[in-house]
Amino acid sequence: MTRGFLVVDKPRGITSNQVVGEVKMATGIKKVGHAGTLDPMATGAVVVAVGDVTRLIKFIQDQPKEYLATAEFGVATDTLDADGAVLTREPMDITTEDVEGLVPRFTGTISQIPPMVSALKKDGRRLYELAREGEVVERDARSVVVHELEIISVGVPPYPDVEFRVVCGKGTYVRSLADDMAAALGGSAHLTSLRRTRIGSLRASRGVTIDDMRNWESYFLSPEEAMGDYAMIGVDAETARGVRNGVRFVGGPLLSGPADQPFGVLDPGGELIAVYRLVGERAEPDVVLPS
Repeated sequence: MTRGFLVVDKPRGITSNQVVGEVKMATGIKKVGHAGTLDPMATGAVVVAVGDVTRLIKFIQDQPKEYLATAEFGVATDTLDADGAVLTREPMDITTEDVEGLVPRFTGTISQIPPMVSALKKDGRRLYELAREGEVVERDARSVVVHELEIISVGVPPYPDVEFRVVCGKGTYVRSLADDMAAALGGSAHLTSLRRTRIGSLRASRGVTIDDMRNWESYFLSPEEAMGDYAMIGVDAETARGVRNGVRFVGGPLLSGPADQPFGVLDPGGELIAVYRLVGERAEPDVVLPS
């Protein structure tokens, strides 16, 4: 049974769904899914689940994501990135100190309005579908988490390029973050480049490229390797049988798992067989992998 994960270093100009298609063709396996999209203009880590471990995708998606981004301040586009049409050009006379002064304001839990060109749904339709038809609809602000924000460089006016690194939680739009930072300085911005360097500890630098997909097996990660950001608890054969049957435990080694997040369960051979959570005084299954 072939099941596991690939970190694909996506090139610019293709969609995440096209990445999934490339993985399907290379592996010959139809059951494939990705743990979070990247826009066509973006590059970097797309984590792809292969086989019956697609049900583990949600745990990968919950991990922090790191990006390297460059935004042109003073120029607004209708997509907030370089693939869009330019709406306005208004020079911004800003300094490195001005931009660095924004870091505390945009770190931690912040409020963000999703862009129109996004996969979120409004009345059953994707926002990007409405945007293509020229519609702009009201979107509710959402709370997202920015763990780290580092300003790497600030170019010269009138349209300075601002390069920054951000580590953020699920649902954060980096292009909205760039535009919001520019708005705080009285202007607007759009992304000219975006690279996702990692999801959790799964790094683009160790991923397979599309051109090297024929060698995908050299990059293949086991489920336990891909879930390495989570605690793992090894169990004996008897407990493993219960885990495979989805037993709820009120005693035993699984009660030593972390109280605040899911954890993996390994059989005596070190293979991931399930993900459990602590619920009160019990350990309950979240996902049990097929034997």
